[in-house]
Amino acid sequence: MSDSPVDSLPGIGPVTQGWLREVGIRTAGELRSIGAVEAYRRLKFMLPRQVSLNALYALEAALRGCHWLDLPQDVKTALQQQARTIDEALRRGAAARCAIP
Repeated sequence: MSDSPVDSLPGIGPVTQGWLREVGIRTAGELRSIGAVEAYRRLKFMLPRQVSLNALYALEAALRGCHWLDLPQDVKTALQQQARTIDEALRRGAAARCAIP
């Protein structure tokens, strides 16, 4: 499974596969190695408007071999907190780059 293309995981379609490829994640093993949260962080920084919390759920579910709607609520809650942290870092980064000295 580690050398399988990332779209061999359940719920990873061609659009997500393309996004993952753009951030250097080509195989299921690479996704498994960095984890759903880090993959989401990379995607969010690359495509902040297109990548949503559902993408994080889908990545986590793909690694678990289930549909994102079937993720346990405690897992979704933890992922929501991680997404908030990433979103805040993204906002701070943009503000820092645009700040007037």
